[in-house]
Amino acid sequence: MKNYINGEWIASTGTETIEVINPATEEVLALSPLGTVKDVDKAVAAAKDAFKTWRRTPAIDRTQCLFRLKTLLEENFESLVKLCTQEHGKTLVESRGDVRRGIQMVETACGIPTLLMGQSFEDIATGIDCQAVRQPMGVFAGITPFNFPAMVPFWFWPFAVATGNTYVLKPSERVPLSQIKIFELIEKAGFPKGVMNLVLGGKEVVNSLCSHPDVKGVSFVGSTPVAKHVYQLSTSHGKRVQALGGAKNFMVVLPDANLETSVKTCLESIVGCAGQRCLAGSVILCVGNTYDEVKKQMLRAASDMIVGDGADPRTQMGPVISRASVERIKGLIQSAIDERAEVLLDGRNHSGKGYFLKPTVIGEVKPNMRVAREEIFGPVVCLARVKSLDEAIQWINNSPFANTASLFTNSGAAARQFSYEAAPAMLGLNIGVPAPMSFFSFGGAKDSFFGDIKAHGQSGVQFFTDTKVTIQRWNKDSNIW
Repeated sequence: MKNYINGEWIASTGTETIEVINPATEEVLALSPLGTVKDVDKAVAAAKDAFKTWRRTPAIDRTQCLFRLKTLLEENFESLVKLCTQEHGKTLVESRGDVRRGIQMVETACGIPTLLMGQSFEDIATGIDCQAVRQPMGVFAGITPFNFPAMVPFWFWPFAVATGNTYVLKPSERVPLSQIKIFELIEKAGFPKGVMNLVLGGKEVVNSLCSHPDVKGVSFVGSTPVAKHVYQLSTSHGKRVQALGGAKNFMVVLPDANLETSVKTCLESIVGCAGQRCLAGSVILCVGNTYDEVKKQMLRAASDMIVGDGADPRTQMGPVISRASVERIKGLIQSAIDERAEVLLDGRNHSGKGYFLKPTVIGEVKPNMRVAREEIFGPVVCLARVKSLDEAIQWINNSPFANTASLFTNSGAAARQFSYEAAPAMLGLNIGVPAPMSFFSFGGAKDSFFGDIKAHGQSGVQFFTDTKVTIQRWNKDSNIW
């Protein structure tokens, strides 16, 4: 595969490659080059040069490229879905959601002429007016993860280029095929040369983007340790950063909730995309006397899950991304056994090709256990007993992560307390995956987010622009008037 730099597909200067593998069949789909600093330098130089004219292009003209891209994405929707499933393993239904959410970001960015409007006020003092406008800053970079190959890059770059910046994207080396296809559509949509650039690679490319003197800001999604690294390295070089990290998402079930619906929703949250979502549920906190019934219904529902190749329409859960992920998740399940939790349903047994795990259900989870503290990023349901909503909120707020949490209840008072007191920045009420739409901001808190301004929506506009304030006074000239 090649990089896309300055409107051309060119070979990477890197000599090493990494295999792109279908996690359901272990078939090698492609060889992705591990790019170098030279690749980054070429891309950033092209983006910097393109910025000179792109920033002067009226916003209404910039968005025409996005309107054309939106049409092309719709026309190629199913081919993108199949690519997403092929390289990631998620089901076709999940891949459709992945691609659809990405298109929604483009739709929102098409409204940039309204979103980018500034402020003005006359007579802030006698005869003095003031106005504030938002201006683009230059070259921005995105470093995106494997779990949503199509969607996550769209969280960032449509807002960046719509506001007048230029962009360099480094997708995950594990799942570059979706982005290769999307950049073919970007090229077809008529973006000027250098506005959008794609560099394939690994750590060297990441570090180069984070430290490059001509990159003004970096957007990142991935694990917390890498998010911290990206944040610290980028900010030490004077850049804006929004680094979205890991999660440990709790789901609280109150006795007054509709248990059948709540359990089904919790399971879908936890095992959807094989648990490889930053908004996936993990620990279900069963309040009062709900534990036994939640356990009963969860075991029945989890046992019935159809696990297989995501390309098969009958499949309800696909594989995880790699053999290393399988072994890591198995190790966490074993840690629960070692720490005296109850493995009620063991999904570790799988033979044959593919990186498959079945849903696992672990009961009697305690706060100090690894499965209660660490991000599992796999299809593992953890059940815990708590006496009250207060205790559940304490569990949630004691976690170093604060991405999302959900409450299942019919009580307005409980819902308000939860919304008011729970620390995570994205909350769900009777919702298993509280993912904000493209016109709201997205991002967690504490060790789930490093930065000041979050992703997409109005926050995206703020991140990719700087505010310039002009204070003006015009004295009436008697010779003119």
